[in-house]
Amino acid sequence: MFFTSTVCSLLTANFLHFYFNLQIKREIATMKLIKHPNVVRLHEVMGSKSKIFIVLEYATGGELFDKIVNHGRMKEDEARRYFQQLINAVDFCHSRGVYHRDLKPENLLLDACGNLKVSDFGLSALSQQVRDDGLLHTACGTPNYVAPEVLNDRGYDGDSADLWSCGVILFVLLAGYLPFDDDNIMNLYKKIGTGDFTFPSWFSHGTKRFILRILDPNPMTRITIPGILKDQWFRKGYKPPIFNEKYETNLDDVDAAFNDSQESHVVEKQEQPAALNAFELIALSKGLNLENLFDIEQELKRETRFTSTCSAKELISKIEEAAKPLGFDIHKNNYKMRLENIKAGRKGNLNVATEIFQMAPSLHMVEVRKAKGDTLEFQKFYKKLSNSLKDVVWHSEDDAQVHTSKLSDQRM
Repeated sequence: MFFTSTVCSLLTANFLHFYFNLQIKREIATMKLIKHPNVVRLHEVMGSKSKIFIVLEYATGGELFDKIVNHGRMKEDEARRYFQQLINAVDFCHSRGVYHRDLKPENLLLDACGNLKVSDFGLSALSQQVRDDGLLHTACGTPNYVAPEVLNDRGYDGDSADLWSCGVILFVLLAGYLPFDDDNIMNLYKKIGTGDFTFPSWFSHGTKRFILRILDPNPMTRITIPGILKDQWFRKGYKPPIFNEKYETNLDDVDAAFNDSQESHVVEKQEQPAALNAFELIALSKGLNLENLFDIEQELKRETRFTSTCSAKELISKIEEAAKPLGFDIHKNNYKMRLENIKAGRKGNLNVATEIFQMAPSLHMVEVRKAKGDTLEFQKFYKKLSNSLKDVVWHSEDDAQVHTSKLSDQRM
């Protein structure tokens, strides 16, 4: 009995560890996909063996929820301004294939200028999670803000479900209390399912009409974001968001979005390769042993790396020269490259992402990672690539002596 319970405890602990790692990875991947004036910005991610450090934009204004608690309901123009910024952010998230699924005033922050910032993507879903029926099926969120179709457990559209939550938030901003609330959870769900709520006396006719279009229990007839953007109540004083940045995103693989900043970050002008900090070096090493960073013959899985004393530009040129004869199209962005195989393999076209990091002024590390396709094909590709790059791979003096000794033994 003790043995069985111990094994179960270990399995549970391992599952929870895996689950939480997956959740963190998903949240970071999502935030790397979204750079919008009304979404909290992810600046940097650093990791050690046991910790992940996430550097986020500092929203000094606190939660929108606290503003309601401390000052009560808002005037229509103020509530409309926050709602306009919320819709701008949600619209952009949906355009990137991201559904928040936990929109509420506690997850809406304010910056020093009073601008709204959507945060906490821990329950968000990506478009890849949509099933064959075109719907999401994981019931999640905060009960008072959840759409009725989410509670029905028959699948739901992420866009429409997020909009319902936005409608509840608008009601709270204008009323100072929730439209759907009950001490009994089953009664609460019934009210949400039937759209059973009452407007306070100070709501204008236009406000009531607009909120009723959002808090429509039927997702098929509920207003959409294009409809909201055209609505007369919404458009009063509306200022579309201004973007000064261009985006390049590929959602073929969540791991690629998490690992490859070329696909999930804004493309920025960069004159030098990214420098590896101490956290990143430790995360790449096995414990504190850095030998695997310098071993061209390390075990190949989904990714590998090697070091070189060549300049970053020379490395880019060498990799390009080696990959083209192997049938790969080359896409370059500063010191990152995406190699796409023209011919489809067992799991579609093999895509390989490479990035050059600076470890010291005269030493660079090249990371080669499978972004899409078959792992075995990636391993075969890398062996061919490494053979073509033997002259640029750095070897220590000890490595050189071992290599010379092996050659002498072969000649004898």
